[in-house]
Amino acid sequence: MEGSFELTLQIVIAVLAGISAQVIAEYLKVPSIVFLLLFGILLGSDGLDVLHPHHLGMGLEVLVALAVAIILFEGGLNLELRDLDRVSGSLRNLVTIGTLITLIGGGISAHYLAEFPWSISFLYASLVVVTGPTVISPLLKQVRVDRQVATLLEGEGVLIDPVGAILAVVVLNTILNSNAAPITIVSGLILRLGIGALIGVTGGWLLGLLLKQANFLSEDLKNLVVLAGVWGLFVLSQTIRSESGLMATVVAGIVVKASSLPEERLLKRFKGQLTVLCVSVLFVLLAADLSIDSVFALGWGSLLSVFALMLIVRPISVAFCTWNSGLNWRQKVFLAWIAPKGIVSASVASLFAILLTDKGINGGDAIKALVFLTIMMTVFLQGLTARLVANWLQITSHEATGAVIVGCNYLGRLLARLFKEAGESVVLIDTDREACRKAEAEDLPVFQSSGLDSEVLTEAGINSMGTFIALTNNGEVNLVLAQRAVEEFQPPKVLAIFPQSNLNNSNSKSKVSQAFIAQLPIKVWNNYLSEGQVKLGKTVLREPELTFQQAHLQALIRSGELLPLLVKRKENLQVVKASEEWQLGDEIIYLLHDPRPKLLKRLSGGNQSSRLALEKLPEVEEIPIAPAVVPTSESTKSEVLP
Repeated sequence: MEGSFELTLQIVIAVLAGISAQVIAEYLKVPSIVFLLLFGILLGSDGLDVLHPHHLGMGLEVLVALAVAIILFEGGLNLELRDLDRVSGSLRNLVTIGTLITLIGGGISAHYLAEFPWSISFLYASLVVVTGPTVISPLLKQVRVDRQVATLLEGEGVLIDPVGAILAVVVLNTILNSNAAPITIVSGLILRLGIGALIGVTGGWLLGLLLKQANFLSEDLKNLVVLAGVWGLFVLSQTIRSESGLMATVVAGIVVKASSLPEERLLKRFKGQLTVLCVSVLFVLLAADLSIDSVFALGWGSLLSVFALMLIVRPISVAFCTWNSGLNWRQKVFLAWIAPKGIVSASVASLFAILLTDKGINGGDAIKALVFLTIMMTVFLQGLTARLVANWLQITSHEATGAVIVGCNYLGRLLARLFKEAGESVVLIDTDREACRKAEAEDLPVFQSSGLDSEVLTEAGINSMGTFIALTNNGEVNLVLAQRAVEEFQPPKVLAIFPQSNLNNSNSKSKVSQAFIAQLPIKVWNNYLSEGQVKLGKTVLREPELTFQQAHLQALIRSGELLPLLVKRKENLQVVKASEEWQLGDEIIYLLHDPRPKLLKRLSGGNQSSRLALEKLPEVEEIPIAPAVVPTSESTKSEVLP
């Protein structure tokens, strides 16, 4: 009983430390691996001495194997295949030629600078050819670079992990069987990759088919079916050929992604949470098992070896692999600088250290120490400076503009025209054929489809748009659409028209904002637009009466006479939020409605009330509403336009 409690305590400490590290990293906006390494070392034998991974025995190897399988499957599941097409040549080169260059360059630097034997040098080099999605993905979330560079780094991180792990196993087998012929070595590498790919394709296709056909399964159970399937494929592939399981899990993830499952967003969320947990626990455990004395014992030569890997080998690899890619020198420099090592390097190095020691071969602890030194240096130096380097190279992606609008009603089409006239991209989505036809007549890009269709949203360009807004006539539907967009695509701004009471029940309430005003009667304003009972105007808030202007603006909004649509702030066009706080210099585009009956307006001289309301706002400018939006009969025009 005492022994089982000790194991339980070790796992609980690792989980608490790992999740705490993730929380701190999220708060400080730095790569989580930084704090995972620090917490692991702090809790290990060279720190507070409360975490002892060796107490887990063979259980540690089992945890590592199963966790890495989940991590790589999730990496394959998140690969955007459309984006990969644009950089497929460079990506292929990085995974093949780049791996070879890193293997040779890393081996040479470890031999001459760190003074390792040739065999141990190349084993070390095989362990550090990988980068890893567990480090790259969080890094790219913090540092927004242009899409080509981000796709290359993400694709390399996912695809090179199984290649590097299998390569490391082949090199290890060569060391253990020094009489092996070169053809045997190469065939072993190809055979493992081939078996893993075949099992991954077959298993991924079967998983996708099962999830599509098994409608009787709940969504939660489907997630667990995938988890069981991934581990089953991993073990099957490992049984047929050792170390081929990693390739199987990556390929299975890519195939499941290509299956276009209706539950894909829920599957991604579940696997993403599992990956965070696995990475957190593994990094803490492996770092706690590291001897700091063994790192210092490496000497200055090992430090120079890592610098050579970062500053010489990686740039040469990127230069060769992107020679005819069309990337500019700034993009190539960033690619050359960013190559942090991750969980696969750490886990495989830890397992190899145990295996070499068991076989009586010297160098196992030294390899592990050098690999962890490489991880720490690349993560700290490259990870923490990535933002500065990206800004210096001027390859950070600019703030996304444009909008995807779900709802082709009068208000949706008017909003789309305003975006288009401002020179920004805009796309409308609606299931109503007649509404889509009207949008086409106004020369607006439109998709006749559901706003829940991931493929349509992707084709509409949601990944590059700055705003997603749902403004159908059904508030509950709008909230569902907005939540789905947040969960699957995470646009910079997500807005919707929905009842205030629904916001409290939303898991995404911090990311979904109410559009325009609270409790907007959208049907009423669409009716105003259809009958031509509104004016479109704009005004700029300026000193010296800013406070009065703001108060009067809010009074008009509360009275139901004015509906703010867009605000141009610092040259950036934004959809107005219900919680908008007006600022000096804001240029507000709005709709103004005269609530009086038509007959009374005719008798009192047309739009006198509206004009008086407009005069209380500074620098008012009326904007003609396009005839395609407001009915064009002469009688309507005489009531609405001056």
